[in-house]
Amino acid sequence: MTVARAYLDHNATSPLRPEARDAMIAALTEGGNPSSVHASGRAARGRLEAARGQVARLAGAPARGVVFTSGATEANTLALHPAWDIAGHPVTCDVLLTSAVEHVAVLNGHRFGPDAVEILPVDAMGRLDLAVLSARLEAHAAAGRRAMVSLMLANNETGVIQPVVEAARLAHAHGAVVHCDAVQGAGRLDLDINALGVDLLSLSAHKMGGPQGAGALVAASADTRSRAPLLSGGGQERGLRGGTQNVPAIAGFGAAALCALEDLPGEAFRLAHLRDGLEQEIVAALPETMVVGASAARLTNTTCIAFGGLKAETLVIALDLSHVLVSAGSACSSGKVGSSHVLSAMGLESELASGAIRLSLGWSSTQQDVDTALAALRRVVPQVRSRSLRAA
Repeated sequence: MTVARAYLDHNATSPLRPEARDAMIAALTEGGNPSSVHASGRAARGRLEAARGQVARLAGAPARGVVFTSGATEANTLALHPAWDIAGHPVTCDVLLTSAVEHVAVLNGHRFGPDAVEILPVDAMGRLDLAVLSARLEAHAAAGRRAMVSLMLANNETGVIQPVVEAARLAHAHGAVVHCDAVQGAGRLDLDINALGVDLLSLSAHKMGGPQGAGALVAASADTRSRAPLLSGGGQERGLRGGTQNVPAIAGFGAAALCALEDLPGEAFRLAHLRDGLEQEIVAALPETMVVGASAARLTNTTCIAFGGLKAETLVIALDLSHVLVSAGSACSSGKVGSSHVLSAMGLESELASGAIRLSLGWSSTQQDVDTALAALRRVVPQVRSRSLRAA
């Protein structure tokens, strides 16, 4: 007999939406190369451009500003390069400024040299220190250096929302280029690239119920383009990303983006109700428990809970055996041993940080999922803590 699982790991990947699956099957059935001029090619091109428009609507951007990629990591890699034409004006950046809580896909700086990457501190809630950003921008401008600033919209581990609008305003006042990793915020927050004030933002299909293997780098202006594409080839994606496009995955991306946009107002309220109830019940039932970033503005679907005296990896396995699926930190780093760099940057005590797990909800989440997770946590946490004490 198949046992129902409570899936609370949407920040790692959100289950495929039926609308995205239907769009993918239709594209797979039709076939065709979108660069071909015959009927099948034109049909594939139509699906591609329809998806481009849907993703552009989600981001509040022009359709010609959307460059499809294999995912957010590739989008970040394309973005993080010194040489850009921003709204048609050539710009060369000398240094990359980013926060200490960024995804590892940004922290390594990609095509900026190691000496050209500066990691800026965050406060106890995990928000970028704007005073430090301002000081570093001023220092670089005074030395004749132009910066690129890369700041995520919302943290993948804690859900804490970053002050992107304020950071972009400071950055542009010093002539900087601004990139935003909007992967976790897309479909969970109102997303408008112009309202954010950023030049570029990265998206990922599978975080919003689309397929894995599709993403996009979105520009605020159709005249913004990298002077150093990652993949050169047959001129696809306006010459910014060579190679035949993955039309089925992109069609699924577009369908998921449209669903996420249409569902956003009611979905944000629904998930906030589920998430807040989950947190209140856990804190009330289990001692030595802390909700990370609780006093900051957060995504309504995300909770990071630290259990003192426990190891997150042990707790994740115990919950899995109880058919509750959660993460210990970022899914991209879940196979690594060590504390979360996000929680360390926030100054969380190591004992708490080592016992932090992330529970994240999404379009398929139900009250039953939350109730199942609560029952499992009430049972599993004391058991794991008791075994840990006996072992010590």
